[in-house]
Amino acid sequence: MYRAKLPYHHENGAISSGAGGSSLQGVQCETAAKAGMIIQRVVLNSRPGKNGEPVAENFRLEQSTIPDTIQAGQVRVRTLYLSVDPYMRCRMNEDTGSDYLLPWQLAEVADGGGVGVVEESKYDSLAKGDVVTSFSWPWQTVAILDGSLLQKLVPQLVNGRLSYFLGAAGITGLTALLGIKEKGHVAAGANQTMVVSGAAGACGSLAGQIGRLEGCSRVVGIAGTDEKCSILVQEMGFDAAINYKKGNVAEHLRELCPGGVDVYFDNVGGDISDAVISQMNQNSHIILCGQISQYNKDVPYPPPLPPDIEKIRKERNITRERFLVLNYMDKQEVSVLQLCQWIQEGKLKVRETVVEGLANIGAAFQSMMSGGNIGKQIVSVSK
Repeated sequence: MYRAKLPYHHENGAISSGAGGSSLQGVQCETAAKAGMIIQRVVLNSRPGKNGEPVAENFRLEQSTIPDTIQAGQVRVRTLYLSVDPYMRCRMNEDTGSDYLLPWQLAEVADGGGVGVVEESKYDSLAKGDVVTSFSWPWQTVAILDGSLLQKLVPQLVNGRLSYFLGAAGITGLTALLGIKEKGHVAAGANQTMVVSGAAGACGSLAGQIGRLEGCSRVVGIAGTDEKCSILVQEMGFDAAINYKKGNVAEHLRELCPGGVDVYFDNVGGDISDAVISQMNQNSHIILCGQISQYNKDVPYPPPLPPDIEKIRKERNITRERFLVLNYMDKQEVSVLQLCQWIQEGKLKVRETVVEGLANIGAAFQSMMSGGNIGKQIVSVSK
C-alpha cells in the first residue's frame, strides 16, 4: 500500500506545516464546554471560488461535542476511514453545478464516503462491533447516525482491508465496472482497444484492469508521471502507458493504438480527451466518468467539446453520455460481489494512497486534486 508523506506534524493540538504555516488550526468550539463526548471534526472553512484551486486551508479542524446518549434508531460509530474524491470539488462551491450534489455549507461539517465501526446501537439491525459504511459520513472522529442510513459490511469479502469498501469494492469500483458494462459496449473477442485517462487514479486504475477482464484486447493508460506509468504496466497489466507531461499525447496514441480507439474511459476531459477523441473509431464509445481538469473552472458538466472535436464525434457517431453510477444501484450487490471476487483472486490489483489523521484530510484532498495520489486517496482516522 502506498502511503503519502505529508509535511505536517502535531504541536500542542494545532496542526502546523514544516514551513511554519498552518494547514488546519485546532479550534475549540464553545459547545465543547457543555456536557457530552468530545470529538474532532472538519468543517468547510472557506470556498476556493468557482475557478480557484482548492487548498488545505479551505478546511478547518475543530473540537466539538456529541450527546452522551443515543436515541431509538440511532447508532454511535467510530470513524475508521474517509474517502476524498474529485467530485467533492463541486461541493465546495455555493452552486455545485449538479442536480444531484448538495453544496457543503461554511462552518458546517463536511461529509462523504466513510467506513466505521459501531460502538453503541439502538437500531435493531446493527450491533456493537459491526462495520458499516455510508455515502454521507461526516468528517469527524465519532458520530451519531441514523442506523437506517448505514450499510453493514462483510469484512471477509475484502480480506479485512476495510478501506477497499471506499474504493475497489465500493462506489469507485462500481463506477469503473458499471461504466464499462453500461456505456463501454465491450465485447469479448471483438479486438477492442481501450484508452483510460487519469489511469493511475482511483477509478482509472480499476477501469483499465476491468476493461481487460471484460474482453478488451488492448488497454492503454494516460497518467502524469513515469512512476505512475510504470505501475500501470508492471503491476496492473496495462499494455502501455503515456506520460502526458512528456512528449505529444496524440503522437504516442498513434504509435500505441495503430487500429484506433474503440472505448475511452474519460476521467479528465480537456486537451487530453480531445487528443483521444480525435483518434477514436467509427461507432466507438466514451465512458464519461469525470472531468477533473475542468472541476476548478466555471463550466457546465459535462463540459462541451471544442467545435472541431464535436464535429469529429458527430461524424464518427461516437457516443458520449453522462454516466452517473447512482442510477444503477439496482446492480450494486451483484457488481460488488464480482469486484470482491476479482480482488480475492488477484485479478484486480488495488492501490491506495493513505494519509494518517483527520487533521490532514484537507491536505489529502489538495494533493489528490493535483495528482499526488496513486490509486484511491484514503484518510485513516482511527485503527
